[in-house]
Amino acid sequence: MTSGLPDNPEMTAVEAARTIALQMLQERGRGAVLVGVARVDAALENLLQALMAPAPTKGDGLFLPDRPLGSLGAKVALARQLGLIDAPVERALSALRKLRNAFAHSAESASLSDPIHSARLAAIYAEARANPLWSPLEIVLQAQPPAHQTPLDPALRDYILLITILVAFLEATAQQLQPMRPPVVMGLTGVTAVNR
Repeated sequence: MTSGLPDNPEMTAVEAARTIALQMLQERGRGAVLVGVARVDAALENLLQALMAPAPTKGDGLFLPDRPLGSLGAKVALARQLGLIDAPVERALSALRKLRNAFAHSAESASLSDPIHSARLAAIYAEARANPLWSPLEIVLQAQPPAHQTPLDPALRDYILLITILVAFLEATAQQLQPMRPPVVMGLTGVTAVNR
């Protein structure tokens, strides 16, 4: 579907996006970056799990930090290889991963307005502005009273909008997936066709 939101869960995605945007308003600085990327990481994990067969044992740990899909980079690569995300989303997720790492490992106070960070995100924001949720969510954010007695910084506003759109659409996509059922399964005695 190229129009953006799914047919049935459309209102759910819109409401989820609004909720995420309003929750992100509570964050500032380093916290906003870390919380935002954590939300995206969780939504991407949910997307991958929606396509996978249920784990044979509860808590198989595939997504734990020291396991194959424990890093955001590994999740992004797998989602792209499976065709679950397109190239612009892959670029956005990779840029967010780098941003999170820069903020997490910076001894100084980092800001989304810093030239290195704003340059990293400028092309991503330009593409994300084409999303049908960008403008309505921007209006919602501007209508909110300042949480810290200061107006919302444009760099933080754009970051919140990007995170909100990514999370809402990753979750909406996950809702439309069913676990993959391959047509054949390899066993020790050979290849077996799966009855559907």
